Parts: sequence; structure tokens; C-alpha cells
Amino acid sequence: MSRSKNGNSQSKNWSSPRLAPRFSSLRELTVSYEGFSEDIATRPPDVSTRGMFINTSRKFPEGAVLNVNFRLALTGADIRSRCEVRYCLPGVGVGVEFVEISPESVRAIEEEVRLGNDRTTKGKSRKRSMMRT
Repeated sequence: MSRSKNGNSQSKNWSSPRLAPRFSSLRELTVSYEGFSEDIATRPPDVSTRGMFINTSRKFPEGAVLNVNFRLALTGADIRSRCEVRYCLPGVGVGVEFVEISPESVRAIEEEVRLGNDRTTKGKSRKRSMMRT
């Protein structure tokens, strides 16, 4: 197990539960590989206060530093962060951990995840009640 710059433990036990709730709710994601000039092609990921999974066919080494900018779909908050690649699934995408993110951005992501999960829960409850009638 290793430690990230912000003190979080890293483990490759993929069967363990998530450390933070996630929700797919982003628009306008741009990713750049620090030290390189091109933008990286991506598809919408899921996000948590600790990081995100970015769907991309581009392969990155563990520890690569990426800069991400995105807008949260529900609240419209703009987020900018420096992050590090924690794992790469070639041809699928990369899991990144935020290593430099403002407290305001963390709060905005928390609100986005809460709102998104509330919507999901309400939608499931509505479906169940419709099925019973």
C-alpha cells in the first residue's frame, strides 16, 4: 500500500467498497497531460470528492500528473484540479486522485453527488411504487 501526496492510502484491492460516493454528472471535461501540449480525448466519467474515472483510450503511467477542468451538470460549478493517475485500464480509461483541489470545489462535488444520488433514489422509489400498483 502506498500513500498519495495528500496522505490518502492507496490499495489495489478492487473489491473493497468506494472511499467516497460517486456520481456521473459532468459536462465540458478537458484533460491535459502535464508537460505535454495536446488535449486528451475523453468521454464523461464519474466523479467523487477524492477523484474520478476518466474514460479514454489513451494510456498513462501510474503517477502521471493530469490537469482536469470540468463543469458539474446539476449545479453548473466549474472545477479545476491537478490529479495523479492511480491506475490505468488500457483502452478503457484511468482512475485519478485529486491532489490539488480547492475546498470550494470539494464542497461543490459533494453537493453534486448528493443531488444526483437523491434524484436516483427518488427515481427508484417512484418505479417501485408504480410497479406495485
